[in-house]
Amino acid sequence: MESLALPCLNSFTSSRASFHKEQSNKLLAKARYLNSSKPASLRLTPYYIAPSFNLGGIRMQAGGEEYELKQMRDMAAAKKRWDALIRGGKVKVLTPREAGYAVQLSSKTLLDVRPSTERKKAWIKGSIWIPTFDIDDTFDAGSLPQKVTNFVMGGWWSGVPTLSYNKQFLSKVEEKLPKDTDLIVACQKGLRSLAACELLYNAGYRNLFWVQGGLEAAEEEDLVREGPQPLKFAGIGGLSEFLGWTDQQRAQAAREGWGYRLLYSARLVGVFLAADALIIGAQQVGRYIQDIRSH
Repeated sequence: MESLALPCLNSFTSSRASFHKEQSNKLLAKARYLNSSKPASLRLTPYYIAPSFNLGGIRMQAGGEEYELKQMRDMAAAKKRWDALIRGGKVKVLTPREAGYAVQLSSKTLLDVRPSTERKKAWIKGSIWIPTFDIDDTFDAGSLPQKVTNFVMGGWWSGVPTLSYNKQFLSKVEEKLPKDTDLIVACQKGLRSLAACELLYNAGYRNLFWVQGGLEAAEEEDLVREGPQPLKFAGIGGLSEFLGWTDQQRAQAAREGWGYRLLYSARLVGVFLAADALIIGAQQVGRYIQDIRSH
């Protein structure tokens, strides 16, 4: 299978920055969303750069720029392949509402390929769950740098954990679903499910339907949902969710009014108070240690 290597986009050289900046920003979110460990079939390139302490600042910058350019090319190649699948009619496109009609009226199978963190918050009634990527539970020298980088680069804010490819994805799908099954493939935002469609098509599945925009684009009446949260909230987390600073929560606040907003305003005040208390506590400990040393 062709590579599905995806980019990590930040900046380019000064001569190219103005030309590529807007495109880089658009692709960054998509690349990080899909990027995880490297299965042999997908050969995903991790979006972090391992530190190189023996390089000077200029050489590190040049290496980072080359890495980002490669990631952009890989993402563009993957997008080209996915577009070809859709244009050629090999993967048919459904809106979330059309997917709901297909599941309820024609008994098509909905394959949920989201990680467990999203699945446990909300899922479609009767759907089959086989994730393409799931939480990376390993703690070794190879995975630790990626976990730390993922957290530092925004995991603390978005709540998105480090994910790794599910090597049993295809075997589990083949075990449960014949290759002539009418299969609707869905994820949270629509990116991983499109990559999954490519995997499934290459494995011999020919009746594939892709939910454009993912389950996050669905309205509550589009699909029969189960689980403790709305589908739109299944992909959020971290400090941004706690403070209510996600687009989904802002839209909810606009519908529900001041009560909803006051809840998250109170949480924000609590965060500031907790931060002040930590700073004051650290200062007091510092003074105490200094007094001990002086005596």
